[in-house]
Amino acid sequence: MILHQHYNDPAKGGAVRSYYLATALAAAGHQVTVLTAHAQTKETHSAVDGFELITLPITYKNEFTFWPRSFAFLRFAFAAARAGSRFRSYDVCYAISTPLTIGLPAWWLNVRYGIPFYFEVGDLWPDAPIQLGFVKNPILRLLLRGWELRMYRQATAIVALSVAIRTAIEKRVPGKTVHLLPNMADTDYYQPVEKPTAAVQKFGLAGKFVVSYLGALGFANGLDFLLECANACRKQGAPVHFLVAGEGAEENRLRKTALHMGLTNISFLGLLARDHVREVLTVTDSVLISYRMAPVLETGSPNKYFDGLAAGKLTVINFGGWIRTEIERERCGIWINPQQPSEFVTKLAPFWQEPTLLKSYQAQARRLAEREYARTTLAKKFAQLFHQRA
Repeated sequence: MILHQHYNDPAKGGAVRSYYLATALAAAGHQVTVLTAHAQTKETHSAVDGFELITLPITYKNEFTFWPRSFAFLRFAFAAARAGSRFRSYDVCYAISTPLTIGLPAWWLNVRYGIPFYFEVGDLWPDAPIQLGFVKNPILRLLLRGWELRMYRQATAIVALSVAIRTAIEKRVPGKTVHLLPNMADTDYYQPVEKPTAAVQKFGLAGKFVVSYLGALGFANGLDFLLECANACRKQGAPVHFLVAGEGAEENRLRKTALHMGLTNISFLGLLARDHVREVLTVTDSVLISYRMAPVLETGSPNKYFDGLAAGKLTVINFGGWIRTEIERERCGIWINPQQPSEFVTKLAPFWQEPTLLKSYQAQARRLAEREYARTTLAKKFAQLFHQRA
């Protein structure tokens, strides 16, 4: 079974990694159940592309602030643990974090019914909330770090979504098996295409260099940086338009701030279904990924990075770490100093001034997606982790 509080159906948009993993296991001949949660009034069961989906009635929204989020995480953890007796016959539990609390029901299934569990780590918790200033109490910090180590030690194996995460975990629990399985680029669904005239007209983008931000609008994303980049473009008359697709706790504030700053070169599109995200990418020249300045945020494996690679888009980031190293090595993206958003215009100008340079970087992005992150290849690699239990 797969435990993932934030499961998304591909048709509805959002991160769909757990869907890919479940279908990969089902295709390999495993019986698969995904246990998740959504804002609804009762528990539901459905058959989805070869696996069973059980949805618990627990509300979670991207716009939640830290403590409401934490409460929703704990509610799901305890609800999933209570449901554990239904899954006592399962061979393996695969628990997908974040949040770290997903380890609670996995740990309970292991202790109560002897079911081994794999623990997937997409972000290093509790490092993230500690470094971002949400957890300041030293006793709470110790408790969270103790729980993190317990999860790592008790897991049969750990799956890390980046080399940086794997390295951090191996330092904390020497000798533990840590597999590397990054996020996936759906190179079948997202394809490099010439900008469709109809879509360009729909969004009012004729003659514009389009930069798209596709993802959560949360505190960790530090999207005041995007506003400052847009303001620098406005001041210098740069032919850049920003498309922002997503939702989160910062959305309303960002909209109001952009309006107050007179930024007519930004369009907020709200949360989009996956087919609409693909449409946005067809008119996009560059994908922007933004994070606040915190070391832990440089270790992650953001979905928007891989979608952008698959669609063959220039990547622009404002943080360091493995992604910066990769895009600079592969010549498929650039880094902007987060403290100097005015650099955005000077560093991006060559790409709208020289179309061949842009096309070169975009082609390199697509090659990287196909070579390292193709969904079909990584899904098979994931299924092989369980081949002895088929």
